[in-house]
Amino acid sequence: MAKILAVDDEAKIRTIIKEYAEFEGYEVAEAADGMEAVEMVKNDDFDIIIMDIMMPRLDGYSACKEIQKIKKIPVIMLSARGEEYDKLFGFEIGIDDYMVKPFSPKELMARVRAVLNRAKASHTTEDIIKYQGLEINFTAREVKIDGEKVSMTPKEYDLLFYLVRNMNIALSREKLLEEVWGFDFYGDDRTIDTHIKMLRNSLGPYRNLIVTLRGMGYKFEKIQ
Repeated sequence: MAKILAVDDEAKIRTIIKEYAEFEGYEVAEAADGMEAVEMVKNDDFDIIIMDIMMPRLDGYSACKEIQKIKKIPVIMLSARGEEYDKLFGFEIGIDDYMVKPFSPKELMARVRAVLNRAKASHTTEDIIKYQGLEINFTAREVKIDGEKVSMTPKEYDLLFYLVRNMNIALSREKLLEEVWGFDFYGDDRTIDTHIKMLRNSLGPYRNLIVTLRGMGYKFEKIQ
């Protein structure tokens, strides 16, 4: 049974999340603000976190950054603000999905399933791919360049692993949004392009392995 941490300063929101999640068979713990969420993560294990952004004491973005220092846990962010900047900022700091309030509880549960399935899939692949000084370890969810571990956001890992698993296959931006971001993500081409730019910067000397297909999308060139 997957365990969810619902973090929101509104008790009504936490109650709705808990009711629907428990109906789906999940175990749910609650936190009323980011500070409480960080402390709970230190003392317990969670499979996924549903986190509001605007909260007292410690906002969702800051809490997410602190949690990442402790454990790698998928995060779905909730916000009353739906501007693209807010979404992209969230993805840049490592969240897995973003929903705008008011939201459909059923859609939220669908997104929870999608994120958990991706997280599970990332831990069942046993391949290690090496190319010169680049090493991609799917099992450990690690990327190394010349023996040094590369620090990436969770979404960069997801995007790279999907590109590599579909090596030498042309992938449209729409396909990448569907497969990497999951259920009914409300984004556009700039979301993909922003993350590709971040990923290339992380890969440094191997950035050219990700090839731009003008007017279409991207592909990861086959490693010989």
